[in-house]
Amino acid sequence: PKPTSSKKWSASARRMTPETAGGTSFRAIIAEGTPVVFDGAMGSTLYEQGILHTRAFEECNLTAAAKVKAVHLAFIEAGANVIETNTFGANKFTLGKYGLQNVAEIITAGVEIAKEAVAESGKGVWVAGAVGPTGEGAGFVDDDKLLEITEAYTVQIKAMVDAGVDIIMLETFTFLSEIKIALKVTKSLFAGPVIASMSFSDEMEQSNDYGPGKIGQMLAKWGADVVGVNCGGGWGRVGEGGPAAIYDVAEEMVKAVGASVPVIALPNAGHPKRVGHRNIYMATEEYFLVYAKRLYKSGVKMVGGCCGTKPHHICQVASAARMFGGGHHIAPQPAGDVSNSAPSKQRPKAHAAVARDAIPVGERTKLSCKVRRIWEQRLANGTRKQQPIGPEDFVVSVEVNPAPGLSTDKPMGVARMLRAAGVDVVNIADGPRATVRMSNTALAEAFQQQLEGCETIVHVCCRDRNLLGLMSDLLGNYTRNLHNLVVITGDPPKMGDYPKATAVFDLDSIGLLKLVKGLNGGVDPAGRDFGGQARFFCATGAEPGAVDYAREMKRLREKIDAGAEMIMTQPIYDAAVMRKFLDDVMQLPRPVPVLMGLCPLVSSRNAEFLHNEVPGMSVPQPIRDRMSAAGGGPSGIAEGVKIAREMLDEFKCEVVGCYIMPQLGKYEAAVSVLEALGYGTPEAVARRDAAH
Repeated sequence: PKPTSSKKWSASARRMTPETAGGTSFRAIIAEGTPVVFDGAMGSTLYEQGILHTRAFEECNLTAAAKVKAVHLAFIEAGANVIETNTFGANKFTLGKYGLQNVAEIITAGVEIAKEAVAESGKGVWVAGAVGPTGEGAGFVDDDKLLEITEAYTVQIKAMVDAGVDIIMLETFTFLSEIKIALKVTKSLFAGPVIASMSFSDEMEQSNDYGPGKIGQMLAKWGADVVGVNCGGGWGRVGEGGPAAIYDVAEEMVKAVGASVPVIALPNAGHPKRVGHRNIYMATEEYFLVYAKRLYKSGVKMVGGCCGTKPHHICQVASAARMFGGGHHIAPQPAGDVSNSAPSKQRPKAHAAVARDAIPVGERTKLSCKVRRIWEQRLANGTRKQQPIGPEDFVVSVEVNPAPGLSTDKPMGVARMLRAAGVDVVNIADGPRATVRMSNTALAEAFQQQLEGCETIVHVCCRDRNLLGLMSDLLGNYTRNLHNLVVITGDPPKMGDYPKATAVFDLDSIGLLKLVKGLNGGVDPAGRDFGGQARFFCATGAEPGAVDYAREMKRLREKIDAGAEMIMTQPIYDAAVMRKFLDDVMQLPRPVPVLMGLCPLVSSRNAEFLHNEVPGMSVPQPIRDRMSAAGGGPSGIAEGVKIAREMLDEFKCEVVGCYIMPQLGKYEAAVSVLEALGYGTPEAVARRDAAH
């Protein structure tokens, strides 16, 4: 119910301050759907600097401004596009517990400190006014309490608006009734973008028994420009916090609100655990980074951190954002930037070279020749379903990656065994899961030199090399006869044994495909004729089970336009998902052949790990139940092979072949999956080679 004296605050609604230039530019980013990086925890970072919880952290805006600014600067340096003011608890109820009454003064100082940090950094960063719950929203809220809460938020929001924030961030609310009050006040006083974020717990009554999806829809209906979840998760993961729990909630919100409303996710660093005399947040940078990538890939547009997250966590979020087209370059220019105020002297442009027609796909490599023949003859360019006869009209690629250390003996032995079983091509990843191994091109060259007739397909990812390095490597690959490529964006760096590793991402997979397409036409990235014409055969990855499926298919169309000539899917365990994907591929303006990804599971633990911890992997519950019933050891491996065979049998008549990713060194399992097609025998080798 509305308070009878609501006129006391509604008059201020008629004096709404126009949104800032930063607010306008942030709205543009919302419309574009560009990934955004938010900062991490202010309170826990100040606590580590000696500010005890017996004081209000917001008071530091007056008593320890240098420390507050240092936290802002650290997050900006880590890659945050948005920093939140140190005003989360700056309301009369929370500050009153510490004997503080100067709410507006504390808020004004907090906004000014954040703006000073942005100016000092020299980077374009948005300032968001942080607003938390008052703590008075629990239970029944009568008219008097409603008016009191409303007046508290009015003071808080008005001070932020007057100080010039770009965005207002309502966060960590657990009661719908209270965030609705805060939203109403904010929308009456503030013309800029408003973010509304809930914190979920295991006590569903706090959110009126609504799930994350419904709550996201309600927040958007009440006027939030961005909706989301921050801090703990809890919903569906009893007693848990951290990125995994937040991911589950955010994923539901994305599905519920669709593309019309951006979703934000700010995980904490997990529940703190007592180690000696300290509370330690246990989510490592590596773990945080994996889930940042998963969140962006699921359709979440804004990711940052909450309790316990430090600049090194946000650095990894920024790394993940760059993989999806976000990062530092999306923010507005800092005030005073005059880089565009005067014309600069430019060197005259050289005349652009005219790209030649690419060498036909069927003439580039043995692999491309076989793929093209099967695509045209057995599958009639995708318009016909026809069972393969065997190795002669089915392509098999098996992933074999470098072993740690200097020796190639172990992977060489595996590649020799696979070749003897009839496998067409050995697939070698480029630093899979961002681990450090021998370069895949060195191993590929060793395979092709030491194993007669062996052909490889090497991954080229954008993570570790800038544009010049990628170009140099591609030219080197060509001279070493490494002409089959899988072009991918790549996983963010693993921050375990190599904490100083950084990601580059000058290009994403689409940009790299365009570069290779140019080389196939005899033109370098600068548009000049480079005195030759490459004959690379390019595949690209796709995730049929992507949470943001529309985005995945949009990018797939762009990859094909950029030069991809074959699709290699992530492992699939759900026939319905694969069916939809193949049908949709055929609806593309230019369908291309598909190698179906298969990953024979080896145990229940393996299945759970892939489902929960590996970005892009989804193992349905029925499959995990089967692996659980099978147990470990030989019975688990056998069940994993059976599951992979079932997928192969279902779709072998529609794909040119399969791409097998053995788990935990179980390469024999890959051959077992293929036995029904005639692989694993001496005859398979003869049939394969005759086809080439």
